[in-house]
Amino acid sequence: MASLMYSPFTLSASKADHLSSLSNTTKHSFLLRRKSKPTKPAKSLFKVKSSVSGNGLFTQTNPEVRRIVPVKRDNVPTVKIVYVVLEAQYQSSLSEAVQQLNKTSRFASYEVVGYLVEELRDKNTYNSFCKDLEDANIFIGSLIFVEELALKVKDAVEKERDRMDAVLVFPSMPEVMRLNKLGSFSMSQLGQSKSPFFQLFKRKKGAGSAGFADSMLKLVRTLPKVLKYLPSDKAQDARLYILSLQFWLGGSPDNLQNFVKMISGSYVPALKGVKIEYSDPVLFLDTGIWHPLAPSMYDDVKEYLNWYDTRRDTNASLKKKDATVIGLVLQRSHIVTGDDSHYVAVIMELEARGAKVIPIFAGGLDFSGPVERYFVDPVTKLPIINSAVSLTGFALVGGPARQDHPRAIEALKKLDVPYLVGVPLVFQTTEEWLNSTLGLHPIQVALQVALPELDGGMEPIVFAGRDPRTGKSHALHKRVEQLCIRAIRWGELKRKTKAEKRVAITVFSFPPDKGNVGTAAYLNVFASIFSVLKDLKRDGYNVEGLPETAETLIEEILHDKEAQFSSPNLNVAYKMGVREYQNLTPYATALEENWGKPPGNLNSDGENLLVFGKTYGNVFIGVQPTFGYEGDPMRLLFSKSASPHHGFAAYYSYVEKIFKADAVLHFGTHGSLEFMPGKQVGMSDACFPDSLIGNIPNVYYYAANNPSEATIAKRRSYANTISYLTPPAENAGLYKGLKQLSELIASYQSLKDTGRGPQIVSSIISTAKQCNLDKDVDLPDEGTDLSVKDRDLVVGKVYSKIMEIESRLLPCGLHVIGEPPSAMEAVATLVNIAALDRAEEEISSLPSILAECVGRQIEDVYRGSDKGILSDVELLKQITDASRGAVSAFVEKTTNSKGQVVNVSDKLTSILGFGINEPWVEYLSNTKFYRANRDKLRTVFGFLGECLKLVVMDNELGSLMQALEGKYVEPGPGGDPIRNPKVLPTGKNIHALDPQAIPTTAAMASAKIVVDRLVERQKIENEGKYPETIALVLWGTDNIKTYGESLGQVLWMIGARPVADGLGRVNRVEPVSLEELGRPRIDVVVNCSGVFRDLFINQMNLLDRAIKMVAELDEPVEQNYVRKHAMEQAATLGVDIREAATRVFSNASGSYSSNISLAVENSSWNDEKQLQDMYLSRKSFAFDSDAPGAGMAERKQVFEMALSTAEVTFQNLDSSEISLTDVSHYFDSDPTNLVQSLRKDKKKPSAYIADTTTANAQVRSLSETVRLDARTKLLNPKWYEGMMSSGYEGVREIEKRLTNTVGWSATSGQVDNWVYEEANTTFIQDEEMLNRLMNTNPNSFRKMIQTFLEANGRGYWETSADNIEKLKDLYSQVEDKIEGIDR
Repeated sequence: MASLMYSPFTLSASKADHLSSLSNTTKHSFLLRRKSKPTKPAKSLFKVKSSVSGNGLFTQTNPEVRRIVPVKRDNVPTVKIVYVVLEAQYQSSLSEAVQQLNKTSRFASYEVVGYLVEELRDKNTYNSFCKDLEDANIFIGSLIFVEELALKVKDAVEKERDRMDAVLVFPSMPEVMRLNKLGSFSMSQLGQSKSPFFQLFKRKKGAGSAGFADSMLKLVRTLPKVLKYLPSDKAQDARLYILSLQFWLGGSPDNLQNFVKMISGSYVPALKGVKIEYSDPVLFLDTGIWHPLAPSMYDDVKEYLNWYDTRRDTNASLKKKDATVIGLVLQRSHIVTGDDSHYVAVIMELEARGAKVIPIFAGGLDFSGPVERYFVDPVTKLPIINSAVSLTGFALVGGPARQDHPRAIEALKKLDVPYLVGVPLVFQTTEEWLNSTLGLHPIQVALQVALPELDGGMEPIVFAGRDPRTGKSHALHKRVEQLCIRAIRWGELKRKTKAEKRVAITVFSFPPDKGNVGTAAYLNVFASIFSVLKDLKRDGYNVEGLPETAETLIEEILHDKEAQFSSPNLNVAYKMGVREYQNLTPYATALEENWGKPPGNLNSDGENLLVFGKTYGNVFIGVQPTFGYEGDPMRLLFSKSASPHHGFAAYYSYVEKIFKADAVLHFGTHGSLEFMPGKQVGMSDACFPDSLIGNIPNVYYYAANNPSEATIAKRRSYANTISYLTPPAENAGLYKGLKQLSELIASYQSLKDTGRGPQIVSSIISTAKQCNLDKDVDLPDEGTDLSVKDRDLVVGKVYSKIMEIESRLLPCGLHVIGEPPSAMEAVATLVNIAALDRAEEEISSLPSILAECVGRQIEDVYRGSDKGILSDVELLKQITDASRGAVSAFVEKTTNSKGQVVNVSDKLTSILGFGINEPWVEYLSNTKFYRANRDKLRTVFGFLGECLKLVVMDNELGSLMQALEGKYVEPGPGGDPIRNPKVLPTGKNIHALDPQAIPTTAAMASAKIVVDRLVERQKIENEGKYPETIALVLWGTDNIKTYGESLGQVLWMIGARPVADGLGRVNRVEPVSLEELGRPRIDVVVNCSGVFRDLFINQMNLLDRAIKMVAELDEPVEQNYVRKHAMEQAATLGVDIREAATRVFSNASGSYSSNISLAVENSSWNDEKQLQDMYLSRKSFAFDSDAPGAGMAERKQVFEMALSTAEVTFQNLDSSEISLTDVSHYFDSDPTNLVQSLRKDKKKPSAYIADTTTANAQVRSLSETVRLDARTKLLNPKWYEGMMSSGYEGVREIEKRLTNTVGWSATSGQVDNWVYEEANTTFIQDEEMLNRLMNTNPNSFRKMIQTFLEANGRGYWETSADNIEKLKDLYSQVEDKIEGIDR
């Protein structure tokens, strides 16, 4: 057994102090098992280069450490073996086997060299691999599942395949499997041959398959049956192939020694005629239970537990009946090859902490069977463990090949305990991981973090490293400790009684202001907390002193009970002295570099650190401190984020060590903890999110439509993220002048052929101008003499615009946890679900069915309406109204008198059974669409029935209770419920998607449409010229919801397309020919959000490769602007064209956002130049696919030069719930004014927004979109009254929209004066509204007044002196009210 007592590398003193995960002083003494030999500690400590030096790749390990060259012996042939494997666990076992053979074999000497598949990315290593193959006798490959590397292996081996004596490939991608050759046995026909042998490898549709690996195991087990069907001359070779697989899966040095003897003796010509004896494979259990101290493996859990209970070496706590039981899932290959020291360390750590352990393994890649067999009591069907931890790092079913998530979820639901997935380093050595700012290798993130999340896996804690010399895994003790304690803490939630459990509910205050306590996207936080607390109380938790109403709850948390009602301070729950803080917070000194000595001036009274909040029995409601630097313009300019401040650290030390929370519940989207500095994924104990969350199980309510940031919370703060619904959507409707316009248009349509037509058009033009629609529609002067055709066109364009406003979806009010929408509230959502074609499910959209029955295609109607053709605008309105009416009629039929949905499926069955009684048919029979296709209607309404059930289902409280009881929370995708109804019901453990699955074919098709419209529009506005460069933003959530549409847009701009591999994963691109593209290749500057960078580093790699590939194409520069600009920039900078073609940028690793949003929200900026400097300093870090291991490197000069060529800035809106002014991150990433300042001609670029929130995708200018947003949200009574109905939180939401509007003025200058003027009229000039705002949330109202004054002071809003005076007076009044001064 490998000793855990030494570290296989050295660190600098400071790093060693910091990264104590490699402590070489472990308290456990391990008993050695039979037959295992301890490896000697290295005589000299081995050093490897840091991951950012050398070849720029993730690993610099050298295959030479795996080379064994025998001493030459006379007349004894040398057999050369070359092998390529995914993981290094076979290295030591195979090396030992070959060394033993060289000592004992009389017939042959063996030379062997091994490569890890990841090393083949390096050019020199790949060349030496090809050279090694030139004189190799035998090639062995295993688990080669990364396509670009699989193709490299295939190309190299193919050249030598016919010459080599044997080629053996075990479970890998089909391209590599086809290389197999053993005498007459070959797999070159794999996937095509009809023989029963090859049929075993075929994936059965419907039967969830873990791909090749399971087929292989099945093959091994069904050997006799298979041989029966094989022609006799092939039978022997096929039998030896299958024996080889048994030897390989057996993995021990003895098995591998016999394997080498068998293959060389049977197939190497120099050994023909020599009889080399070999033993049959020693077979291990396919699945079973293994413990390092047990006398054998077990395949019966009762037998194992009998042995466990009779052990003499254990402490008393393990004998207790109520000891926590942890189930571990292990990879058999590590056990049989003896590379198991990391497993041993986890088992010993758990036992030392008083937990019983049941470690199970499987030989294949499907662990669902063993999980059900060994972790669930066969009689009671109840789990015998309290939490499960997979140490394989892979998905439960399918490993690195094909996964079967539904089968995994089914097994884990039966188990019903928390499921953690620890990560062993595969592609990096320990030191490379420690030195990497990215953390885990992107391929490993995709395979071993993203895929297990789809099973419901949590807590991707790196617990094992890899020795660069021996290839063996070793435990990282501090990380093992973190994983084990957290697994036990999750398990304890299952064991503790509800009455004794302590829960810390954490709310956010962002930006820091008393009016903002309880900030969360779309959520009425305090009403939701109140609902949760009532539920906890009912369920038996101790919530002593819970007030009667949510309003009282707000008061108690916001106000210090000693002070008067209007105290400016929050309630203080605890005062922590500096010494106590330092004792409780081991990493406190690491914060001093940024914040000085504690207590500092944040969350402190000068002597103590203050924890804000209030305790009710065993429930603490606390306010998470903010980043702390939002008010400091100099700190906001730093290119990397500062550490948490002392007050932030004190809060979490209090929650874990003084309040002693059993779980923390972070309430709503989102806090700051998960965005603190540290590695992107796979954190060390020096990463702040890991230090802050400590050992507390973290449950996190997250908005269902934000899977990207939820995934950051899951990976960086180890959260079980539970989704909540966004508020029910409604159509924006029309009000004031817009309503009047609608009435005038109706009059025009009925009277246009009479003499009154011209007069009505004149009124329409003047009313449209009063409503400021002249900025969006080209309107003639009033009284201009127009022909009938021109009149129709003017009215059609105005009509189209107000239809766009009226039908825009907006979330009304705020969601309360545990209060699903009523059926009628869900109508607008269902209408929009029905508006999308779903080709993969063979569902036609409702508008397309209605258009077809009047002889039109819906796409043509959309296009005509966009152009303002009056008849098409009117037809589209009729289709929209008919869709709403039919859906309403259907919903009414499925609800009772209280508006609740009553058994939809029964109602549907009865409805679908009677043709004429179908409510939608009845409704449509009174419209022009009475002949709509009945079958298609029935399909779409059947689907809507399913969706309705999901929309109104309430699972949010139930899932929270499950999490707090230590049960499994079922996973589900996050995203937009309109595009993907599978997001519903909420209350699921949100996951993103397999990052290698995007962009999909459908996403590429949508991307082309948007890019073509964008380019066309820019050409019209730019004298027919194509834009040479487009600067655009990639968002994480965006690409999850649309399956990579904006990623596809970038590829289509430069003229490239993604190429999927045999497993459907996208890891390659190819250029589209200029003929097919039909235009020049457009240069791009891609700014990735920090969240996109964390989730989709593979796609950043893909984009960078695509852009550099296009820059190197030998094409005329007038047809390839990427090449044109790259060549110019290469000449200026004196670098090669690939470096000059750097176009993929983001923040430094572990940093997020440009900080412009923080500066705007806190009014902590002097001028626009300062905001632009923030953007440049924080967003100029480039990803380089030629050195992916180097992480994000600052490339400010290239960034500025690339931006200076931009003629267009561009962003995407992907869902109706989030628009430009709803959140600050859109303007935070907008470079419009910055590009203008960088351009030599100082010309402002055109700014566009693509809106794909409806079936009729639009490309609008930024100013059009800001106006549409203002009309449908901020200035719309339906929206602001909906917000006001949520009380305290609602006022803050209104203020936030106004502040974000100022953000757009600051970054783009695209906000019209009338927007501010109308907002002032609505909220300040109206006395009644003013008083409601002031009384409901005076702090947020003060911020609103401040924002109006700031907009005026910065020159964004020109208004009368009277308005400004009134605002200043109001500001004084609100200040007095807040401070309790009565004048």
